[in-house]
Amino acid sequence: MKILVCGGAGFIGSAFIRNYLNNNPKDKIINLDSLTIGSNLKNLKKIEQNKNYQFIKGDIKNQKVVNDLVRDVDTIINFAAESHVDRSIANPKPFIETNILGTYSLLEATKKYDSLFIHVSTDEVYGDAENEDSFTEKSIINPSNPYSATKASADHLVSAYHRTYGIKCITTRCTNNFGPYQFPEKLIPKTIIRAKKDLKIPLYGNGEQIRSWIHVYDHVQAIENLISNGMPGQVYNITAWNEIRNRSIVENILELLNKSKNLIEYVDDRPGHDKRYSIDASKIQKEVNWKPKYDFKESLKKTVEWYDKNYSWWEPLIDEKTLHPQPWTLKWE
Repeated sequence: MKILVCGGAGFIGSAFIRNYLNNNPKDKIINLDSLTIGSNLKNLKKIEQNKNYQFIKGDIKNQKVVNDLVRDVDTIINFAAESHVDRSIANPKPFIETNILGTYSLLEATKKYDSLFIHVSTDEVYGDAENEDSFTEKSIINPSNPYSATKASADHLVSAYHRTYGIKCITTRCTNNFGPYQFPEKLIPKTIIRAKKDLKIPLYGNGEQIRSWIHVYDHVQAIENLISNGMPGQVYNITAWNEIRNRSIVENILELLNKSKNLIEYVDDRPGHDKRYSIDASKIQKEVNWKPKYDFKESLKKTVEWYDKNYSWWEPLIDEKTLHPQPWTLKWE
């Protein structure tokens, strides 16, 4: 098996590569990444000398680069995405370019060379579940912000290419990930780092927004299972059913770090903020023989410990923008 991983230097993509090569040491992985914000080759330092791993710096929007790589692989997995809602509010353009046009380039190559294409999407495409039951794969998608709108657009493209051209494709929609090597702009690492520096911890609005959390290794194992057991043309929700309020996440981290809750600072909510995300992952459990293994409470503790011990990894990544309490108010290129 030879796999092209797009966006493999990012948080989830790099976790997939580490996990997959550990489980399948004879298979080969090519990692295509343009090394923009959120990508970090240090995430893959432990496997960079593996003879079955190859890194290529390149953009998924470059059709020639993509075609040259896809012609020689069995499976393409697309983790490459602009993925931070706050930045998408400030400047949607790079999200449109990478998340939609980048997916288009990969689909065109898949159509030409008949590989399996796994499109990694998000539960955010379903929109706000504040007054709803958990969304299933048959639920209507109703994105609320520029980021989720671009992912929903890509989802529609993938579905259309399957129906129109018969390409082999699978779409996954996962909940909030956490774990080691997550870029500091996200809620959990941002909270850990700001708390360690005794900086105020921003909570948007009243902090009562609910997100469902999954350890990144549970997520990538689900994707690995789909390579051999997934049904082309299908969508699979992925979650570990850990629905927790943002305020509780922050309070738990402060407790683990022996920091006072007085560090919490409530700030104005971001525009269009969804109150709750909730999806049902019964389908993948029944059809693909996958279920989450990581306990949330214990995994959060280990994640806090990882950031506590890996100052040298995250310190070079932080700046005023990365740790800003309201990133959507800034100017992003």
